[in-house]
Order: sequence, then structure tokens, then C-alpha cells
Amino acid sequence: MTTQDIQARGEALVAAALAKDAKAAHRHTDFFVFGRHIDEGIPYWERAVEAGDIWSHYTLARYRKIRGDRDAADALYRAVAGFDAGCAYGLGVLLREDGNTEEAAEWFRRGWENGRHLDCKIELGKLMAAEGRPAEASAFLMSDIELGDIAVFRWSKLFDSFVEVFDRVSADLDAAEADGDGEAALAAVRELFELDTHFADYPGLAPRADALYRRGSALSPEAGMYYAMFLTETGEESWPEAIELLLRAREEGVPQAAALLGNKCEQRGEMAEAERAHLLAVEAGEEAPKWNLGMLCLRFGRYDEAERWFREFGDDDRDAVQQLARIAALREGGPRAADEPDYRLLPVLRERAEAGDVRAGYEYADMLNDWGGKNARYLIPWLEPAARAGDPEAAYDLAQLCAKLRRFTDRDKWHRLSAEAGDRHSCHHMGWLSDHHHDYQESERWYARAAGLGSRLDSVLAGKLMVQRGAYAEAEPYLRRAWEEGDDNDAFRTETAGYYGTALRHLDRLAEAMTLLTTAVEGWRDVLRLYDTDDLDVLARMIDPQKELDALDEQLDAELEEDDDEEE
Repeated sequence: MTTQDIQARGEALVAAALAKDAKAAHRHTDFFVFGRHIDEGIPYWERAVEAGDIWSHYTLARYRKIRGDRDAADALYRAVAGFDAGCAYGLGVLLREDGNTEEAAEWFRRGWENGRHLDCKIELGKLMAAEGRPAEASAFLMSDIELGDIAVFRWSKLFDSFVEVFDRVSADLDAAEADGDGEAALAAVRELFELDTHFADYPGLAPRADALYRRGSALSPEAGMYYAMFLTETGEESWPEAIELLLRAREEGVPQAAALLGNKCEQRGEMAEAERAHLLAVEAGEEAPKWNLGMLCLRFGRYDEAERWFREFGDDDRDAVQQLARIAALREGGPRAADEPDYRLLPVLRERAEAGDVRAGYEYADMLNDWGGKNARYLIPWLEPAARAGDPEAAYDLAQLCAKLRRFTDRDKWHRLSAEAGDRHSCHHMGWLSDHHHDYQESERWYARAAGLGSRLDSVLAGKLMVQRGAYAEAEPYLRRAWEEGDDNDAFRTETAGYYGTALRHLDRLAEAMTLLTTAVEGWRDVLRLYDTDDLDVLARMIDPQKELDALDEQLDAELEEDDDEEE
């Protein structure tokens, strides 16, 4: 595709926008989107937006959002959302991601009522369920449906399942309470486990679950233990009540409750409380907390106590024997493992962090994260000040924790901040995110930046995208580096050979290309297995090393004929 072709299409787009020919403007916009010419399309979309073209508003808003300018996306969507259901949907999603669910719901409602935009209806139903109204959400989704609205059934079925679990547990607890049956109450509470994976997306379910857990815990101390686990995952303010529930469960004959309390205290960095809880668990006959006590004492340099706990496991326990040998070496002045933090600094770091030292807060959270038994919800407040201050390591770690909590908008926000500050892992994530949204030019830039920061995988990814757009000279150094620094154990070795060989063929380095393309052809089936056979976009963009090799053979044959002609 030449520059003249792109300019002609762009000018045609602007002309269609000025003539209010929405279909033609849409068609010319598709040329840029499906042709993967986003950079080139943006200035023409800007002009088409000025001319009032709605599809250009939607398209430009989408790419402004993908590329990080959410304010510009908001303004573009908002300008036409009042009379275009697609932009009402885009604006609603943007607002929902930013936590403005009330206004998001209003735009989803308008998009559904004014334009029967099915995705608006689904998102509105999801917001109802997130507010704790799954029955209402299901009924709304199933109302006013038409042939082709099949997408709503999946969500209606999911929300009905929430109601069914709650109603079933409530009925079972009614019976358990009538009989004073603790075992039945425990069995009822366990049915709530089906909802564990949904609380993050639908926090409004938590209050009803809380009430049912509370009822069960009144009859069964073990149910109280599960209630405590629920509380630790749904809110920091419930921690004191969780402690009481776990201690009560231990006192009433649930030995693992104390061990669980010890683990939770470790996750929170409350090591003195953790030690007391582990001791209670050992007194109740639990074996596993002895290991926790041994590791805690070892990490804080209390070698005599650590040695006593590890000896509890006997000489046949290989792991315990290994820890005893480690203690002996440390006593003799041996160094700690290179990658092992000095956990004795935890109290000092926490004190400095509480006094406002943001770097100390990051180091404290990082050390606590390495301790084991990670708790993303608790670590985030320690990391966030350093991330907001521009620390790329803190921003990257914060993004990872947000991902675990399914807070994907926050994940991407922190990855962007970290990437812009020079973290190669976050640059890779931004490349993946842009690729996911089919913004391949932006993706290439992020992968190239990650490659420049030392990532060999991103050298492959950047070079691959360059080959796919025909920029063979640009691709060559990225693919050469990936090939020369890699080995046969690399999962992407064969794919690198295919793309590197393709680049070299187009650069007329035919002898080198022959070896690489032959290697790629021999193993390309294994490469194809790495990709989803239903992802037609990915498959359409991939090279075919056999075709490249055939073309190479033709080039070589042509050169031989030319040589023969010259000799004659």
C-alpha cells in the first residue's frame, strides 16, 4: 500500500464526512482499521470528527483510549453519545472502568432504550448484579428480547445461579437452625464457595453472603472459620472480627483455625501475632505450623529456636535436614542466599513506611510478598505511594497485584506508568494490550522499546510485526539479535527462524535465508499449535515459511538463469 493510496483514502473519508455520507465514511474508516494503518488514519479521523462523522468519533475515541488518553476518549464519546448507541456504550464502559458506575448505568440505559444496543443491555444487567440485584438483572436481560438476542442468555443464567445458591443456602440454614444442627449449617455454608470467584466482579453479592455465613457461624465453629476466610477477602475493616472467629473456632475444637490465623497474620506482616497463632495451632496438635515457626525464627535470625522446630520433623525429612544445614552455615558466618531478603529489616521498613517514606513502603511490601502466602489486597496500600511517586518497580508490582484482584483497568494504568518510566516487563504488557486491541503499530512500538531494554522475546515480537508490515530492513536487527542470542530450547526458536529468514529473503541475503526458512518449514506445525485456530486475525497475519522458501527457490533459479545467459 503506497502513501498515495493512503492519502487518497483519507481524503475520501473526510469528503464523505463533509457530505454526511455515513456509509462511505464508515467504509473508508474500515480501510484504515482493517488495513492496520492506525497512525495514518488518526489525522483523517480528526478531520472527519470536525465534520461531524459519528463513526469517526467512535473509532478515534477507541484508539485514544487504547493509547492512554482517556480524557480525549471521554470527550469524543460524549460529543455524540446522546444520539448514537455505540458511543453511549463506549462512554459507559469508560466510566465503569473509572469507577463512575452511576453515570455509566445511565449511558448504558440510554444506549439500550434509544438504540437497542445489546451490549448496553448486558452491561446494565451486569451493573445491577454487581450492586447485589442478580434476580432483577436476570429479569431485565430476559425482558423485551428478540430473535438474535441470544447473548443475554449466558448472563441471565449466571445471575440466576447466584440467586439459586443464595436461596438454597438460606433454606438449608433455616432447617439447620430449626434442628440446632451444626453439621448441616457447615454443609450449607460450604455451598457458598461456588460464589468465591464472583465477588470481585459482583461485590454487591457480599452482603447477602455475609449474612448467610454469619448465620452458619452461630451454629458451627468450623463455619465460623470459613466466615473468617470470607471476611479477610472482602474487606480490611473486618479483620478484628475475623480474628475473633478464628480464635473462637480454635477454642471450640477446630485446630486448623489457629494455623489459618497464623498464615493470615504473616500475609499482613504481623509476625508477632503470627507466631502466637502458630503456637496455638501446635498446642492443638497441628504439625504444619511447626514448619512456619521454624521458618519465622530462621528469617529473624533466632537460630536456636529455628533449629528446635526443624528437629521436630526428624532426620528422615530431607527439607528439615536442609534447613538445619543452612542454620549451621549461617551460624558460622556463611552468607544468606543471594536472592533472599534480610527479613530482619521488616519492622524497620514498616516503621519508616508509616512515617511517610514511600520507598521504604515499596521495599516492605516487596519483602512481605517474598515471604510467602501473598495477600494482594493487603500489599497494595504499601505499594501505591511509591507507584504514584513514579517508581517503575512499584508501579509494575502494583499492576501485577491489581491483575490478581481482577482490577484490570488499574492493572493497565500502572503498567503504562511503569512502562513509560522504562520497565521492560510493563513495556511488554503494553505491547500485548495494544496487540489485543488490534493496534499493531502501537504494539510494535512497545515491543521495540522492551527489546531495547534487553528483552529477547520482545525482539522477536517487534521484528515479527515489522515483517508483517513489510519493513524488512527495520526487522532485521531485532530478529538477528533474537536468533543469535537464542538456542534450540527457546519456545519461539522456530518462529524466529521463519520471520528472520523471511526478512533476509526480502533483503536479498538468500543463502542465509535458505538455512533459516528450511529450519522453519521443518518445525512450523509446532509453531501453529501455539495459536488458537479460531483466531483468524492472527492466522491471517502469519507468514507461511513454505511459501517463502518456494519464493526463495524461484529467486535462486532466476539468478542461475541470468548467470547462464551472461555466460552465453
